[in-house]
Amino acid sequence: MIEINNITKIYNGQKALDNVSFTVKEGEVVGLLGPNGAGKSTLMKILTCYIPPTEGEASICGHSIYDDPLAVRREIGYLPEHNPLYLEMYVREFLRFTAGIYGIKNCNDRVEEMIELVGLTPESNKRIGQLSKGYRQRVGLAQALIHDPKVLILDEPTTGLDPNQLEEIRSVIKEAGKSKVVLLSTHIMQEVEAMCSRAIIINHGRLVSDDVLEHITSQQLTEKFHKVTNN
Repeated sequence: MIEINNITKIYNGQKALDNVSFTVKEGEVVGLLGPNGAGKSTLMKILTCYIPPTEGEASICGHSIYDDPLAVRREIGYLPEHNPLYLEMYVREFLRFTAGIYGIKNCNDRVEEMIELVGLTPESNKRIGQLSKGYRQRVGLAQALIHDPKVLILDEPTTGLDPNQLEEIRSVIKEAGKSKVVLLSTHIMQEVEAMCSRAIIINHGRLVSDDVLEHITSQQLTEKFHKVTNN
């Protein structure tokens, strides 16, 4: 589970996050929705121990981001907004390298499983630098999933995907959400509606709405999003 308690982050006197609190449990796919600059990526960087909060506390699967950041990172599969890849490496080479970092047994079998899962098979013999943006995003998702983490944190995971790729990757994320904790960020309403069981809206660093999607219609969610983001 992800637990976030009163997280605040201040940059140069300006609050990027302002007293944010919520919990995400196993089996939930939660969309963190908001306009660009709302604080979504900052929150994800805090949860992955990339940057510390100014105030507040967070934990992943019971491990504090302060007291045990290595344990936190072991539990997380993370796809950042700007997908960091070694462009000179081949797809399989990179995924084997990633699997080796995690000490995965039967490494080659796991790599092939990930390639098939995220739909990389047609491009799997290429260098990453030769791939389109959409296929690079698939490589990033494969590396996030390869060690079978309990928690997936995905920052704009469908960036650069064409309509056919969108459907495939949405399906992968929804399936992962059946057994994992998934927190994904987006500023696109349709992404939340297609993949998520719950929507959290954040604006100007503040949590302004938290709804289970089965309790709210698509139109109501859209109206709420436009209302809070236009203020």
